[in-house]
Amino acid sequence: MKRDYYEVLGVGRSADKDEIKKAYRKLALKYHPDKNPDNKEAEEKFKEVNEAYEVLSNDDKRRRYDQFGHAGVGSSAASGGAYGGAGYGDINDIFSAFNDMFGGGGGRTRGGGFGGFEDVFGGGFGGGGGRRTRSAGIHGTDLKIRLKLTLEEIAKGVEKTLKIKKQVVCEQCSGTGSKSGKTETCPTCHGSGEVRQASKTMFGQFVNIAACPTCGGEGHVVKDRCTSCYGEGIKQGETTVKINVPAGVQEGNYLTLQGQGNAGPRGGAPGDLIVVIEEKPHDLFKRNGDDIIYDLSVGFPDLVMGVKIDVPTLEGQVKLTIPAGTQPNTMLRIGGKGIGHLKGGGSGDLYVRVNVFVPKDVSGKDRDLLKELKKSSAICPNHGDENHEKSIFEKAKDIFS
Repeated sequence: MKRDYYEVLGVGRSADKDEIKKAYRKLALKYHPDKNPDNKEAEEKFKEVNEAYEVLSNDDKRRRYDQFGHAGVGSSAASGGAYGGAGYGDINDIFSAFNDMFGGGGGRTRGGGFGGFEDVFGGGFGGGGGRRTRSAGIHGTDLKIRLKLTLEEIAKGVEKTLKIKKQVVCEQCSGTGSKSGKTETCPTCHGSGEVRQASKTMFGQFVNIAACPTCGGEGHVVKDRCTSCYGEGIKQGETTVKINVPAGVQEGNYLTLQGQGNAGPRGGAPGDLIVVIEEKPHDLFKRNGDDIIYDLSVGFPDLVMGVKIDVPTLEGQVKLTIPAGTQPNTMLRIGGKGIGHLKGGGSGDLYVRVNVFVPKDVSGKDRDLLKELKKSSAICPNHGDENHEKSIFEKAKDIFS
């Protein structure tokens, strides 16, 4: 998911052009590939910074971005060369900043061009430069939502029907952006979707290829703009989406619903809807992979003599037999009562961890009964046996004397 362009440059939404340019120059210097060789993270940052600057430094693109977000500028923001390109009108303004980075003067050369610039802006200083392929249309942006599920829903899988707020096709113009549904060839780029700007520098001629600022790289412009969507072909709306979640998903898993994201401006392909799974904590069970664990407190007499007891599962209660003499922290397994496997059939198990119940307060009668039980060596081994305690004391005395 793309970050907000203002956040990328570290400026407020009310920043003027000088503030935006200053922030861009600082970040472009910091992340430039020639200053960070073989650093993929810096390279991606550099692309992101250039893309943000291309939009926010252009009044028309900035207006569309402020109104519609990334969908308003689509892929045109990233179409100006190998690294996204800065606006062609601003190259000379930032040239001195790059010159400082490379030590001024001649710099190093590579393949007949100044090292770094040729890669950054997609053109050579000799008037050449590769031709950018115009996009077939501006795609809608992806949407990401979080879906909270209970353990019961995760165990068996579930179908959810959700209302999603997103950009939808404008009904008034059927997504064309035009009242009449017609477009015309862009008068600036004559249908190519790109413009070229030649600049002379101390190193020779610099040719920059960028997306056409008039049509955003589409090659055509809307005739008679729709007053409902201002020529964008999309509006903020709401839609209902059905999501089938399989059994066994975990926290952080995600589902991708192709074509269910934001509608593309002026007939562009829609983005995708990314559904990120969140797991709600359960009051009774703890999850361990596809198994679940339940802590059961049982009275001491029942542990000694054994008992049959009802225990909860994700599907209701079942009868569990606790064998006589079961020790505390014993794990008893109930097969197939866990979570369905995401891959393959079957389910995990339910493990019941048996704990001894110790009352915090007892009546006088219960206290008397406990005193009687304490006299039994079977209940309290070696407790209450004065002779036994005396013999241990005598042995210790002999050892240390």
